[in-house]
Amino acid sequence: MNFVTSWSGGKDSCYALMLAIEQGLTPKVLLNMMNENGKVSRSHGLPLSILKQQASKMQVPLEGIPASWTDYEKEFIGVLNTLKESYDLDAAVFGDIDLQAHKDWEDKVCLAVNLKAILPLWQQERIVLVNEMIDRGIETMIVSCNSYMGEGYLGRILTKELAIELQQLGIDPCGENGEFHTMVINCPLFFEPIVLPQYSKKTYDSYCFLVWEEFEYH
Repeated sequence: MNFVTSWSGGKDSCYALMLAIEQGLTPKVLLNMMNENGKVSRSHGLPLSILKQQASKMQVPLEGIPASWTDYEKEFIGVLNTLKESYDLDAAVFGDIDLQAHKDWEDKVCLAVNLKAILPLWQQERIVLVNEMIDRGIETMIVSCNSYMGEGYLGRILTKELAIELQQLGIDPCGENGEFHTMVINCPLFFEPIVLPQYSKKTYDSYCFLVWEEFEYH
């Protein structure tokens, strides 16, 4: 079964991809929805250069599609349909854990193009998932977070100890509610770690981000 992965660049989409492969499915392409200018990912604020690096380390092609929030669903369905034809796809893999509204939306957009929605992490215990990801060699960095966590957490590597610290602060250790987002630096699917550009820290509208310098990877 050939599939597209909804690729955020973070831990959950990475682990979902790994588990789908272990189930015998074949990854054909990664899909990331970018902001309107097509330079930064809409969910995690990652530049296209980093997403391309991740894809190249897995030797899987990446489609970065610009979209506004207004036409997001329309664009998503359109690109799914295009990718289905181009890569002979049967399914789409998502990294959601237990937000029912997200699953309902994913089922909806996949149904529109006759793809099977697969959620390998669905309804699993969150702290257990984080520990599994770390034990399985997924190395991630916190790249954005809410102002309750603050800029001090940006750039930190997600460890088991940090996950417990976050949980004790009342923060979901997976960041499933949007408390924080991560970026995969290395994992078993990569043939080598990604090269990180320089970055600074900024807060916009009570959300904190790493701001990456222009960087061209060769």
